[in-house]
Amino acid sequence: MADATEPTPGATALLIIDMINDLDFEGGEQLAPAAVAAAGRIRALRDRADAADVPVIYVNDNFGRWRAERSSIVDHCRRQGSRGAALIDALSPRERDYFVVKPQFSGFYATNLPVLLPQLGVSRLILTGVAADICVLFTAADAHMRDYDLWVPEDTVASECTEHLDWALELMRKSMCAETAASADLRLQTWLARADT
Repeated sequence: MADATEPTPGATALLIIDMINDLDFEGGEQLAPAAVAAAGRIRALRDRADAADVPVIYVNDNFGRWRAERSSIVDHCRRQGSRGAALIDALSPRERDYFVVKPQFSGFYATNLPVLLPQLGVSRLILTGVAADICVLFTAADAHMRDYDLWVPEDTVASECTEHLDWALELMRKSMCAETAASADLRLQTWLARADT
């Protein structure tokens, strides 16, 4: 039996970054339409990940609620009047999903993600969520420094404005060797199969 701490060549995880979100911040109103549109595509990708036995990991801000755990964060973001309620309706985490709380921009900083991924044997990551030019970008940079292969489907990430989204995707493509083809253009199974080539 292989050591659980050694990456399994080609093993992949789907990261959903900051999509459990109330969008209650400056710029949240501008981000909301793009985030809701991305949520539907992330949901479809999550369904395909389930079918392919790809683990799903939510990596999420705690909104300064340091005593909170998954259900209270979800309830906070789903509360009446929350701009992000539609995100929760589309992407509420299931019992089988992993949920990592992060205190800063990167999903790797001061979280258990660097421990969890090796335990899952993962060597490749699919990054989705918000904001492409902040938390997704910082997580991608940390993942790249740790030698993870990356796919950041451009239709599953969002930013407050198109210019920021385009800039972030270009940086991830050029500086982090990330695949950024849209989930509508690149099938999950095709990307998974690339690990074998």
